[in-house]
Amino acid sequence: MAILPILIAPDPRLKQISDPVKTVTDETRKLMDNMLETMYDAPGIGLAAIQVGVPQQLIVMDIAEAGAPRNPQYFINPEILETVKDLKPYEEGCLSVPEYFNTIDRPERVKLTYLDYKGDRVTEWAEGLYAVCIQHEMDHLNGVLFIDYLSRLKREQALRKVRKVAKLKEAG
Repeated sequence: MAILPILIAPDPRLKQISDPVKTVTDETRKLMDNMLETMYDAPGIGLAAIQVGVPQQLIVMDIAEAGAPRNPQYFINPEILETVKDLKPYEEGCLSVPEYFNTIDRPERVKLTYLDYKGDRVTEWAEGLYAVCIQHEMDHLNGVLFIDYLSRLKREQALRKVRKVAKLKEAG
């Protein structure tokens, strides 16, 4: 497996709309395996293919608690079918917006459908961290970053911090 470079905001490729996957192939699974390895290495709990420069509707996640066995999840062409009206605030971060966190309100439960690693259709309800994470990652598939939900001032603060972090890494 390979660690892939993660795109960092404000890279314009992060604003691309991802294309549906036509057929789940071994190549699709290899990309998802590499995305998962990249996510674990970062470290993070979710990664959309566009974050590694591939505009396809692919997401990997692992929301297992620290110390628990890994529980990788794979989502191909995910769609939200239904949401509850109740919103829940949750502090979010993003591998494409490193070292910046802010609270976003999202529906606390969503019903989604997707193809799994094998290409089988799954339909289920997600709640809690699962619901937050899948909505965050699905936003990436539509060219939306979590900072896009913030005020202009907070979004600019986030991007300044990202640039500062990048400069420190280059110097360091």
